[in-house]
Amino acid sequence: MKESIRAMNAGNSISWKKNTALFVIGQALSMFGTMVVQYAIIWHITLKTQSGTMMTLFTIAGFLPMFFISPFGGVWADRFNRKYIINIADGSIAFASLVVAVLIMSGLEHVGILLICTVIRSLGQGVQTPAIGAFIPQIVPQEQLTRINGLQTSIQSFIALTTPMISGALMSFASLEMLFFLDVVTAAIGISIVAFLVKTPQTEKPPTEAGEQKGVAYLHDLREGLRYIKKQGYVLRMIVITAAFLFFFAPSAFLTPLQVTRNFGNDVWRLSAIEITFSAGVMLGGILIGTWGGFRNRIYTMSLSCALCGLLAVGLGIAPYFGLYLVIMATMGLSFPLWNTPFMVLLQTTVEQAFMGRVFSVFSMVSSTMMPLGMLVFGPVADSVSINVLLIGTGIIITLLTIPLMSSKTLREAGRSHV
Repeated sequence: MKESIRAMNAGNSISWKKNTALFVIGQALSMFGTMVVQYAIIWHITLKTQSGTMMTLFTIAGFLPMFFISPFGGVWADRFNRKYIINIADGSIAFASLVVAVLIMSGLEHVGILLICTVIRSLGQGVQTPAIGAFIPQIVPQEQLTRINGLQTSIQSFIALTTPMISGALMSFASLEMLFFLDVVTAAIGISIVAFLVKTPQTEKPPTEAGEQKGVAYLHDLREGLRYIKKQGYVLRMIVITAAFLFFFAPSAFLTPLQVTRNFGNDVWRLSAIEITFSAGVMLGGILIGTWGGFRNRIYTMSLSCALCGLLAVGLGIAPYFGLYLVIMATMGLSFPLWNTPFMVLLQTTVEQAFMGRVFSVFSMVSSTMMPLGMLVFGPVADSVSINVLLIGTGIIITLLTIPLMSSKTLREAGRSHV
């Protein structure tokens, strides 16, 4: 299987750079419009309702549908043309934005409409994410996957860094429906680029048994995907360790604004500063891993990231000055892609193409739910326990995760680059 993929990539060596560039550009345009609208919805609900309950409801609507649809999205990505799956999901999100824009223009500006739109957007992302993860190895040679994934991380971080400011600026003079129309336009351009300009080879799809009902076939494929993950011990180990990493990273991701307010003051610029420095760090980390490539054994690179993130979380818990706090936050952001990118490449280069979508769907479920689950635990605890203590404790646990990473012969063998 690996040899056939390598041969396929070699045969496309002339066009892979063009294909990849077009795909990355199309996805970046679509993501830009999506993020602008996402921030617009959050801020609109915050200003309109000033309700913590409504914010919680919209948060749940943003990740729970994604969790439930991802396994089916993985099956679809393995059964059908992944480029079509990506564009259909993108188009569904854009269509929802278009409907909301028309309804608001008609005078039907209701919170319930935005809630339904958020659910649809979450469903679309749950289908799209595993398809993208499985699609990239089809158009990118194995030896270039780390560079391309690092580049994507940097672009996504740049968009995450700039869209809050752009969305806020647009909301100051443009109506909410105009931002939804912006999402439709950027999605249409992105979909057109991927649909008409990106050329992809055909991959084998698992056959459906004659007379088998589709619903039964999907459940069968889901079970086969889970069996594959269990059989490939390194995949199961990596997903479990990643779940633990993200769960204990939740305080560093979500409680630091509250910590800054308690420790250094409730100035808005301080809250903006930590978001900007972290996003800038992630962007630089993506560039770093894209150019450096990491250690030859990807598990060593992930172990370095794990140790750094854990120690830096401890640093956030003991930093006495805000300037030092920002330096630690930026360094943590830089360290994060050293975990995510090698993990993505490890899966993309070792998992069989026939199971790629389902494996990435499980990864998508883990990555989208473990930090919110962590907040269900650590959020209430933060009202009675110092956030400094929580960061120190979770940082130590994250650092200790390097032990199962480095001590597992199965993981070290899987992490070796065979390119």
